[in-house]
Amino acid sequence: MPTFSRRSFTGALGAGLGATLMGPRLLGSAALARPRVSTGGSILLDSNENPYGPSPAALAAMTHSQARAARYPDAIEREVAEALARDHGVAPEQIVLGCGSGEILRMADMAFLSPGKTVLAAEPTFEAVLMYARVTKAEGVKVPLDAEHRHDLAKMAAACDAKTGLVYVCNPNNPTGTVVSGDALGAFLPRVPKTAVVLVDEAYHHFVEDPGYRSASEWLSRTPNLVVVRTFSKVYGLAGMRLGYAVASLENARALREHQIFSNANGAVLEAALISLQDPAHVADQRRRNRDTRAFVCAELSKDGRRFIPSETNFLMIDVGRDVVAVIDALRSRNVLVGRKFPSLANWLRVSIGTPAEMETFLAALRAVLPLATAVAGGPATAP
Repeated sequence: MPTFSRRSFTGALGAGLGATLMGPRLLGSAALARPRVSTGGSILLDSNENPYGPSPAALAAMTHSQARAARYPDAIEREVAEALARDHGVAPEQIVLGCGSGEILRMADMAFLSPGKTVLAAEPTFEAVLMYARVTKAEGVKVPLDAEHRHDLAKMAAACDAKTGLVYVCNPNNPTGTVVSGDALGAFLPRVPKTAVVLVDEAYHHFVEDPGYRSASEWLSRTPNLVVVRTFSKVYGLAGMRLGYAVASLENARALREHQIFSNANGAVLEAALISLQDPAHVADQRRRNRDTRAFVCAELSKDGRRFIPSETNFLMIDVGRDVVAVIDALRSRNVLVGRKFPSLANWLRVSIGTPAEMETFLAALRAVLPLATAVAGGPATAP
């Protein structure tokens, strides 16, 4: 199996779900857009990364890890699992580490899907589970979001049947930035057949400020078919270092580990993760920075009269009034990289929240390529 990351989907078109899988490899250049460019001058607002990076303590920990570079990271893997277990109130054996949360999603497909099974997901949502499922010969079933761009949990529950092997809930959802409430999630979980595993992807958990939101981990002790997935890529700023994890029942954790790559987490990121978990002030600071910059962007969009989806994450979706591809290309020509097209929301542009200066550059570029009068009238994006 190839190792996919969340970043690898940055260039994937919605049509990528129709790409051909031959053996273990994803084939077909039509499934991929232009390669991502990160050379000097480009503003990277396309992959929902944390523009501030890891905390100073995490950076120092990675430097310190060089002293153990010649040794396999078994001991510190255990330390990180124990730290995560304490945070979630579970046994260390219920924690499964992954090379980014992307590997966890692949493990889940391999563990819980097979020919004749289905994987149920919202449309649109993060596509990894649907793409990995093709290797298992399972079928993807998509349920459209509701009118508020949230998971329609009632329709998802109704779509479950004896063939359902995996139900994927991305909460907060990528690309819409919306959340389902704790009450809605709590009502949904018992409606899913016990023969299906519910995988709740909480990659953007730390950014949420909606008081009605609750982590799915609250239901772990009484919902044996629940798996909760987190990552160190977002609020902790470690996207390039690759570490994610699952919290699951002992039985499901064992099932996931059967498909785990041996020693799949490197010593540097494990050192950084251990320190990051002990630094709640960094998380609070990153939430504040993201919230304040996002609020500034939303105020400017409102001033322009542009529609956007209220977000609980470090990204935002903006209605550009036409197929988004031309706008993406026009922004790229101005060295501003934004998210890919999501076919079911073809007129909506996903943009990551960068630094204040980066977002000012983005807003200036957006106003240049898509003046307000043009956006309302539905005319073409302007050339650079």
